Amino acid sequence: MPVTVDPHPALPAGLPERLRSPGRTLVMGVVNVTPDSFSDGGRWFEPVAAVRHGLDLLADGADLVDVGGESTRPHAARVPVDEEVARVLPVVEGLVAEGAVVSVDTTRAVVARAAVERGAALINDVSGGLADPGMAQVAAETGAVYVAMHWRGHADVMDSRDDYDDVVADVRRELTERMASLVSAGVREEQIVLDPGLGFAKSGASNWPLLAHLDSLVGLGRPVLVGASRKRFLGHLLAGADGEPVPPIERDRATAAVTALAAAAGAWCVRVHEVSGSADAVRVAAAWTRAAAARSVRDERDMTA
Repeated sequence: MPVTVDPHPALPAGLPERLRSPGRTLVMGVVNVTPDSFSDGGRWFEPVAAVRHGLDLLADGADLVDVGGESTRPHAARVPVDEEVARVLPVVEGLVAEGAVVSVDTTRAVVARAAVERGAALINDVSGGLADPGMAQVAAETGAVYVAMHWRGHADVMDSRDDYDDVVADVRRELTERMASLVSAGVREEQIVLDPGLGFAKSGASNWPLLAHLDSLVGLGRPVLVGASRKRFLGHLLAGADGEPVPPIERDRATAAVTALAAAAGAWCVRVHEVSGSADAVRVAAAWTRAAAARSVRDERDMTA
C-alpha cells in the first residue's frame, strides 16, 4: 500500500467550509434517479424515495451526495434533457433543503446550471466537458466545483474505445489536455477535480493500472475523485468457478478495499453506492498515512541528528 503521499491533497475552490478540513478522503454517496441504473435498478427513482435515500447515505457517513438522472452504464440510451431535468431538480432541492452538500451528475450544461441555481455545490461531469460545449461556461460562471472525468464517448460506444498504448500515461495526458481546455474556456484551475473514469472506455484490465498508479494523477496537482463502486471490473475479479461476474450488490466489500487503497494513495474523494464500509475505510487509510508520515519524520530527524 502506498504510504508516502500527502494525506491532505489539494482542495477544490468552492467546497463548503465544513468539507475543507476533514483530515481524510471524502466519501460521496450515489443517488441514482434513474429507472435503469446498473447498481440498484431504479429503487430510488421517485423523488421522495431519492431524497430519503440521500439522507440515509449521509447518516451512514457520506460527506456529500451525487444526484444523477441519466444512466451511464454501458450501452445505456440517452434520455431527453427535459426528462433529466424533471428527475434531478426535485431531488437536489429536497436534499439541499435538508442541509446536504449536493453534487449533480450530468453531462448537460442546462441541467448543471439549473442544479447549481438550486443549491448544488459540485458538477460531476463524466464527459469532462466534451459532451456539451456549454458546460465550461456554466462551470466558469457559477464557480461550482467541477469534476472532469476521463471520457472517450457516450455509453453506447465507450467499450469500443478501450484502446491504450499505456493507460496510465494516456489518461494522464488526456486529462491534462482537458484541464487546459477548461481553463482556456474560463474555468479556474482551482475549481477542477480530476477523475480517471474507471469503467468508462475501460471495460476490464485497463482499470487496475490506473488504481495502482493513482499517484500519477494526484501528481497533476488537482484533487482526484475515484469512482470504482460496484463496477464491472470488480465483478469479474470476484467471479466464481463458472466465470460469471458477481452481481453489483455483491461488490461492496471489494469497493471498500479499493476505497482504502485509493485513500492511502491520496484520493480526495471516493464515490460509492454503499457508504458505511467506505466511511470506515477512509478513516483507516488516514490513520495509516498519518502513522507512516510520523515515522518518516522521526527517521529523517534521527538521520540528521
